Amino acid sequence: MTISVRPSTLFADLDVRVETDVSLAKLTWYGIGGPADFLVRPQTLEALGALVWRAKREGIRMRTLGSGANLLVADEGVDGIVIKLDAPCFTEVRFNALGSVDAMRVGAGADMAKILNDTVRRGLEGLAQMAGIPASIGGAIRMNAGGAYGAIGDSVHSVGCLSETGEVKVYPESELRFGYRTTNIPDPIVLWAAFKLRETDPVALRERVKEIFAFKKSTQPLSDHSAGCMFKNPTDPSTGERVSAGKLVDLAGMKGAAVRGAVVSERHGNFVTVKPGTQAMDVVELVRQVKANVFATHGMELHCEVAYWSRGGGGSASAEVMN
Repeated sequence: MTISVRPSTLFADLDVRVETDVSLAKLTWYGIGGPADFLVRPQTLEALGALVWRAKREGIRMRTLGSGANLLVADEGVDGIVIKLDAPCFTEVRFNALGSVDAMRVGAGADMAKILNDTVRRGLEGLAQMAGIPASIGGAIRMNAGGAYGAIGDSVHSVGCLSETGEVKVYPESELRFGYRTTNIPDPIVLWAAFKLRETDPVALRERVKEIFAFKKSTQPLSDHSAGCMFKNPTDPSTGERVSAGKLVDLAGMKGAAVRGAVVSERHGNFVTVKPGTQAMDVVELVRQVKANVFATHGMELHCEVAYWSRGGGGSASAEVMN
């Protein structure tokens, strides 16, 4: 949706940093895709709340950009406002002040890897399962990011969010539901998350995290340009159990398949990597072919874990591109 009101009406009196027609490629792990009409970096919670309320009032589409690790941006870019929560007030980390450390609150814009490393150095157990998973805290909470060792929702104490009207809401653990790559959070923006931690031997914790990293390095194309796992693991209708999407892709003979510079990784079938010069449309077409072949071979439909942003869209890749 094209913004029909003047930018000055939306931003001029707010403590925000605004860039227009800015490339999102440099802000994503794929490194491809077009520009955003507006990239806005709020500097205070008050400015963010006012911006969210105004965008809702004017019917302007908003998207929140985290680390860009689980995202494919269309070649034509995206309309509306893209919000980046990288100001200090959205990346702050706090530990409980009294007694032994058993809780930590982290801003949504903080980097998951840096937070994990910090807790490991302090000998604080609770987030080791997130080793090797690139994400911002907000993005990880939104999709309940995780892997074979667990998910971020396993350690959540509470989550703070911003509603469409700019109201701050806090959800305790008892009101949160974390499923496979889903949460029940209804609000558009995650502000922070508090985690349950426990003090442990930092040397043993560091060794466990190193083991997880080593496993991922041996099985995943971490040195290539990708957006992480492309597909969710589907449920086998005959057993009700989740099966490996990567294995299904492999058995369908799609490892190494390519559309120009977009390639299904030979190391892991659930990764679509890109070479220099690749366009987003190449990834979209390759994913379409993979889905079709997996369905023809196994009778199971794959749905994307990677989000897809486009003009007039903004939903997940599975909803907007792949089905």
